[in-house]
Amino acid sequence: MKKNQKVFGIGFHKTGTSSLGEALRQLGYSPIANYTPELLPHIKSSNWQAIQNFCQSYQAFEDNPWPLLYRELDEMFPDSKFVLTIRPHDQWLNSVIKHFSDSNTEMREWIYGKGYGTPNEDIKQIYIDRYNNHNKEVLSYFDNRPDDLAVLDWSQGSGWPELCRVLNCSVPKRPFPHTNQAKQRNILGRFEVKLRSLIST
Repeated sequence: MKKNQKVFGIGFHKTGTSSLGEALRQLGYSPIANYTPELLPHIKSSNWQAIQNFCQSYQAFEDNPWPLLYRELDEMFPDSKFVLTIRPHDQWLNSVIKHFSDSNTEMREWIYGKGYGTPNEDIKQIYIDRYNNHNKEVLSYFDNRPDDLAVLDWSQGSGWPELCRVLNCSVPKRPFPHTNQAKQRNILGRFEVKLRSLIST
């Protein structure tokens, strides 16, 4: 790991970005910037100096808005490494629907051209097309630079070897971290129910 080298996670949300963040922490990268909606006004106004200034304070990055800024980030920080997290688009869309339901955010409007809203078939296709096109564009952009991009496909069992190859570090002996917030919420929910029942008896 180079002291000043930055690592940008450029996979879309719900592709294991939290797992990537935890893996980078275990490799010694810190601090890590995750979901950062406050940067969106600067992005929309092309205030790239503000983006660059923000990035100076962090060593690694995951979640939005970083996936859609990989070209600009590559230019700002030419020695950086990039990590594209992916999963089959049908699994990804199901996760998006489950997580966001019918809620909407300005960030998703910027990414997809439409907020989520009611997940009808037209909106689903917009999301799938945007997701697939993003992954294809990233792979094409780094086509001749295999040492700068790691692709982690959870459905294919990707993990430490693919990530550590690009980061030029030793592969840890411990299992690759796969965080599952939905599962953790279910466990916490069951614990709270059990705790309430104990208190009430």
